[in-house]
Amino acid sequence: MNRIDKLFQAKQSDILSVYFTAGFPALNDTCTVLRELQDKEIDMVEVGIPFSDPMADGEVIQAAATKALLNGMSLKLLFEQLKDVRSEINIPIVLMGYLNPIMQYGFENFCRSCKETGVDGVIIPDLPFADYMAEYKEVAKAHDIKVIMLITPETSEKRIRLIDEHTDGFIYMVSSAATTGAQQSFDEQKQAYFRRINAMNLRNPRLVGFGISNKATYQAAADNSCGGIIGSKFVQLLDTEKTTADAVRKLLEALSN
Repeated sequence: MNRIDKLFQAKQSDILSVYFTAGFPALNDTCTVLRELQDKEIDMVEVGIPFSDPMADGEVIQAAATKALLNGMSLKLLFEQLKDVRSEINIPIVLMGYLNPIMQYGFENFCRSCKETGVDGVIIPDLPFADYMAEYKEVAKAHDIKVIMLITPETSEKRIRLIDEHTDGFIYMVSSAATTGAQQSFDEQKQAYFRRINAMNLRNPRLVGFGISNKATYQAAADNSCGGIIGSKFVQLLDTEKTTADAVRKLLEALSN
């Protein structure tokens, strides 16, 4: 069974998924960050594939991607870094990246490399749903790779129902239509969006992402889904703290205080 499915079967609430950019702060930090996150009992990890034009990302992750590319990170190198990771890392790993570098690698080759290295799912923010259905769904399914789709406050109910019907793993519930970035709280408009999606009684579990940085925002996410995804806050801590362990510790402190 795919590790993502195992996670959501075993744990239906308070799931914490953490994003970081591969190759940042240093080129060979990928496995170090994965180990530290697993050691601190993070439930799932999203590894960002750096790209020169990350349209959905805010300044923090854009800067991290730029630094990672300057460090020499590439999709090919990332798979090389991950080739033995399953000897010590058991939590689900999701790759998050844009379509351009994945298509340069070749989508079937990409799915094959994901399977060989123990990657469980992928998030491709700029993959149109119609293209996913026509060209990518069956290829990913053949390699047991979950293609996780995003929904936003602007996504129509019809589209959400289609996503729920034709994908599995979980649905990435973007808190707002803005780019990524830490927020201090979720306003009433976002809370209303959470309630609207809750009322749809979707088949797939959901995680809320974009803007989670503290106890209040994580609790709001956990109250309205199976948990939260944290990206910018952790990437920022990786840049400012002396060690990866310090960054993980500071993140957990921010979520509990």
